[in-house]
Amino acid sequence: MEPVQIAILTALAVSIACLLFFIIKSISTPKKLEGIIKFIKQKKIPSAIKLAKQIIAKDSKNYRAHYYLGKAYLADNKPELALMEYKIVSEHAIFGDDVQEIPFRKEIAELYLKFNQTNEALREFLLLTKLEPRYAEHFFNAGKIYEQQNNAEMALVAFRKAVLLDKRHAKAHAALGLALFRAKQLGDAKKEIDTALSLSPEAYSNYYYLGKILKENKDYGGAVKAFEKAQRDAEYRQRAIIERGTCFMAAERFDNAIVDFQRAIELDKTNTKQETLYARYFLAACYEKSRKIEKAIEQWEIIYKKNHVFRDVAARLNEYKDLQSNDSLKEYLTCGPEEFAEICKKTAAAALSLFAQTCDIKKWGCEMTAFERKDESWMNMRKQLNLLRFYRETEPIEDSLVRNALDSLKQYNCTKAYLFSSSGFTHTATSLAEGRQVELFGKEQLEQILQKSGV
Repeated sequence: MEPVQIAILTALAVSIACLLFFIIKSISTPKKLEGIIKFIKQKKIPSAIKLAKQIIAKDSKNYRAHYYLGKAYLADNKPELALMEYKIVSEHAIFGDDVQEIPFRKEIAELYLKFNQTNEALREFLLLTKLEPRYAEHFFNAGKIYEQQNNAEMALVAFRKAVLLDKRHAKAHAALGLALFRAKQLGDAKKEIDTALSLSPEAYSNYYYLGKILKENKDYGGAVKAFEKAQRDAEYRQRAIIERGTCFMAAERFDNAIVDFQRAIELDKTNTKQETLYARYFLAACYEKSRKIEKAIEQWEIIYKKNHVFRDVAARLNEYKDLQSNDSLKEYLTCGPEEFAEICKKTAAAALSLFAQTCDIKKWGCEMTAFERKDESWMNMRKQLNLLRFYRETEPIEDSLVRNALDSLKQYNCTKAYLFSSSGFTHTATSLAEGRQVELFGKEQLEQILQKSGV
């Protein structure tokens, strides 16, 4: 046989061999892929993973093998490894009968969410809204991510689309209600929350947001009832109790509020939650309003140890630091109504030589009309009355209260007003009092007078 013929026959044999190899490979690979699927169905996950890796080792571009390896990792509770394989599949978009795009997109979106890759998850859900434009859940999921990203406008659009597509989607109604509440559209927000509750009465977290809306509308009675129901949700229990306590505070039912804040604190066994600091802060405010200053200071000190810059706690502690060394001021701030009236009478006599004609306890302190005793014939003279007001408020006295005192002089037939404050006066209040028939006594002056009067 001629050399040329030998060469031709050799080349032909090699071509036939290569063709047979590829034919056998194309036949065997699907069978191996079917083997992975079979192992997964039989819950023989290690075998499925091993077989998928063998296929990929021989052909790294076998993206179906990557897909089934990802499925096997999911079944083996290894979502991070599953996501790595799914990303490879997503990049090459090998969708068909055996790898359906919509279920795949749902799975990879959930994996992205699991690992806080929200931008990637959002991209998948938006793709799903194109693939299934009549399916409300995709719009709802996109809205939740927009909400996490503080994109309130797009979240509202997505939630509205979800409830338009599925009027019975309770979670979408609830999410839309919350988004509307944050946008201060309280009326529409309540309608959506009410709808969500009618569709899913046992979703007790929705009562928490209903309570927030009612509280914002100053319907404290309705809010209290809503927060009571919200406590059935373990996740919202502490927050619901705190919110209910703030409703009692707003209604000046401080004893009820104190009970709620104490309960909220007790729920945090580790004493590490941020909500617990708020419970302590509000509890301190209730103690302060109830003249239990030492208990208020105790709560502020606990908060300060946890967080030095929590709200105005440092300022509160500084404001009351004198109580530790000034028994007179402490008595003025903490005593009961009857004792406080007597202290005010002593203060008026010591500071101004004025003696009470009337003395009335108010929520903010004490109001008194008083006259001056000049000599023994004072009884035969017309009494010149003065108006005295003693404040135990926690905030500096504003100019509005100075103006009110001036307006009240004629009403009480008084010639001058004297205002005493344990927290001082604002700059505008001091400016208003200058040159007028009112005299202001701030915290330092009050301390000196109290000591002089023997309190």
